[in-house]
Amino acid sequence: MMYQVFVAARVTVCMAFLFYASWSDYKKREVSNSVWILFAPLAFALTFSEFFLFDFEALPFYGLCFALTSIFATILFYAGGFGGADAKALMCLALALPFYPSELLKPLMGETSPIMEMFFPVTVFSNSVILAALTAVYLLFHNLLWRIKTGCPLFEGDQRKASIGKRLLVLATGYKVHIKKLKEEWHIYPLEDVENIKESEPKRRLLVLPKDEEREGIVKRLESAIEAGIIQEKVWATPGLPMLIFMTAGLILALIYGDIVWALVRFFMGR
Repeated sequence: MMYQVFVAARVTVCMAFLFYASWSDYKKREVSNSVWILFAPLAFALTFSEFFLFDFEALPFYGLCFALTSIFATILFYAGGFGGADAKALMCLALALPFYPSELLKPLMGETSPIMEMFFPVTVFSNSVILAALTAVYLLFHNLLWRIKTGCPLFEGDQRKASIGKRLLVLATGYKVHIKKLKEEWHIYPLEDVENIKESEPKRRLLVLPKDEEREGIVKRLESAIEAGIIQEKVWATPGLPMLIFMTAGLILALIYGDIVWALVRFFMGR
């Protein structure tokens, strides 16, 4: 009975902190470090105490899971695929739920995958990536309908010279927004830039990985180009996916249903 109380406490703590972090990420596009400062030691205390009292042999695997998850999150962060809060959330998740809580729950898919059993945070991450990828489908249809409705070209000038891969990536991650909205809503990032505005043939290019420190300068250049009549008032931009929301949804999906990737693998293998 006490074993299940510890497991339930870990799940509850994890959900509570991730829900708050997701809300903060949505409203402010940032999460205070105090969230992780409180989350990490509480998660470690609960998990370590549980394993020490009831499953001492699991402690080495607990340490291995946290170490590998931390390395994975750090690599993603420095590669630009993760924000700092996302990386910290994944590490805290490894402290709270290193393995699927099979003592408390059973996945609807019928079984726990090997990854769920030993590296549960990886399952949560893969689920969240799949959920986030669904937004790409929405944006592709949104941009296609915009093209049909307005009759305006999706790409103009030098943008048409960009590779097909880059144009597809922009179509799947962004949409056209008015420059006024881009200026006012700081969490929206430009996906294009314009250079050499004063010359007869200014260069207009697409961006794939917008950075915080470059945003203000790019927005000013785009605004100047619009005022000069070089480009239209609507430019390519991305809202910047609040990944913590997808991570929280990925955790809920992992707890209730299971590992989506494993389910897909078994489906295509006919098992």
